[in-house]
Amino acid sequence: MMNLPIIGISMGDPFGNGPEITVKALADKRLYARCRPLVVGDMASMEYAVKAAEKVSGIHMQIRPVKSVAEARFEYGVIDVYDMGLIKPSDIPCTPDDPRPFGLGATALGGEASFRYVEKVIELAMAHEVDATVTNALSKEAINLAGHHYSGHTEIYADYTHTDKYTMMLAHEDLRVVHVSTHVSLREACDRVKKDRVLDVIRIADAGCKAIGIKAPKIAVAGLNPHCGENGMFGREEIEEIQPAIDAAMAEGILIPEGKPTPPDTVFSKALGGWYDIVVVMYHDQGHIPLKLKGFVYNKAAGHWDAVAGVNVTLGLPIIRASVDHGTGFGHAGDGHANELSLVNAIDYGIRMANAKAGT
Repeated sequence: MMNLPIIGISMGDPFGNGPEITVKALADKRLYARCRPLVVGDMASMEYAVKAAEKVSGIHMQIRPVKSVAEARFEYGVIDVYDMGLIKPSDIPCTPDDPRPFGLGATALGGEASFRYVEKVIELAMAHEVDATVTNALSKEAINLAGHHYSGHTEIYADYTHTDKYTMMLAHEDLRVVHVSTHVSLREACDRVKKDRVLDVIRIADAGCKAIGIKAPKIAVAGLNPHCGENGMFGREEIEEIQPAIDAAMAEGILIPEGKPTPPDTVFSKALGGWYDIVVVMYHDQGHIPLKLKGFVYNKAAGHWDAVAGVNVTLGLPIIRASVDHGTGFGHAGDGHANELSLVNAIDYGIRMANAKAGT
């Protein structure tokens, strides 16, 4: 067991779905045969989540507080929680015996707590006390209410690890995308499509695929404009910025089978068909929409989500970070019905990347 990677899991917003899906994910005994999980969060929230999961799903788990990684026992059935002591039972607006949505939404208290969990898990990874980090959802509104002016996890990680060149990778099964830009306006996103940034992201995509065991990644680079600009009729970014980046990447030996930008309305169908291992996209929604269309499955007849799958990985960092690919779910948090699949996927990626990094 001592050879298994230690996975630090930030609890996410204490009034969101993170505590509950963490309990559900760690209720799978098979996980403990692959890693040593440690939750960074608060006892009050995790104890509430255990009661909610037990009442609704029949899951029986215990919570054990620790003040250091060394104190964790990593025993199945007992969740080790690095207790930050930021949330008290009285902060939770309902009782453990009556699981229901918290109803608080984005709050400064939740934002401060969730930010501190992320800060701590990064600190543990930078000190080599955990081998990979996995993050539950936080609220961008909440952390800003708390005075932490970041647009999301990716930017927090980049700042705290002093990383300049990084990008977000979304993955679901064999569909993977990385972004030239993420949390900016669409108008600004177009302005950020520059040769140097596109080339950096192609390089990061290549390295990211190799980090999960793909030895010779096949990369597609999506165009920005309809029909890739139609030779300049609908925009010149493909000609002036994207193609030069592709040429430079191929000169370095990076495999881009088409050798040119691929129209964004067909690139994902090709990726699903196995043409590519990863797609470089130009802006946030260009990558998020196809991933969530494939990974999020809503059961209209039953009125609930059958699947909320997908992983968000930050590439280019000195530490490993994988995350759920969904939000805090404030409207249903605490009622015992949150879907843990995305967190399970994220932990799996964290394990795979930690093992690859260790050469095991």
